[in-house]
Amino acid sequence: MATKIYIVYYSTWGHVATLAEEMKKGADSVPGVEVTIWRVPETLPQEVLGKMHAAPGREDHPVITARQLAEADGILFGFPTRFGMMAAQMKAFFDTTGGLWQSGALAGKPAGVFFATGTQGGGQETTALTAVTQLTHHGMLFVPVGYTHGAGMFAMDEVKGGSPYGAGTFAGADGSRVPSDAELALAAHQGKYFAGIAKKLKVV
Repeated sequence: MATKIYIVYYSTWGHVATLAEEMKKGADSVPGVEVTIWRVPETLPQEVLGKMHAAPGREDHPVITARQLAEADGILFGFPTRFGMMAAQMKAFFDTTGGLWQSGALAGKPAGVFFATGTQGGGQETTALTAVTQLTHHGMLFVPVGYTHGAGMFAMDEVKGGSPYGAGTFAGADGSRVPSDAELALAAHQGKYFAGIAKKLKVV
């Protein structure tokens, strides 16, 4: 039976959605793994999203409900940073998982995170650290990418998002910057690395 990996994200301008696609490419390269990308429900009205120049929701990424999380063997959560924490849309989604918490449905499942921030000091690491509280209360196993991507993670020749906590990108204050090749490469690696860990845990 295939190991089911869910990539669950929220994206305002499309940066996190782009990372999610790269995560899927990496995870898909692991034999015996089945990967699905989902987006969480939007909480803002279209009028507000229009004023923010938000990207339209990816119709090829269906909207997930909390109960569907229990179907996965491992979950990667992606979100933009808001004042050093996950975006409210993702937090609102986690707030709907009380039933899963009560039943322990997610306990023991591996989970990882990835993110986007507007600026270099925008809180990529604090966003990851505060997101771990959500995973902890569910009893999920946090799987950071560490420095498993190799020498590229130590390179200082370009500005790039991501850290040992997970892949990341910088969107720019106005959302105009697109993920770089280095950021995409880390996302693909994280997807592959995470899928391998989830596959091993499934057979335990």
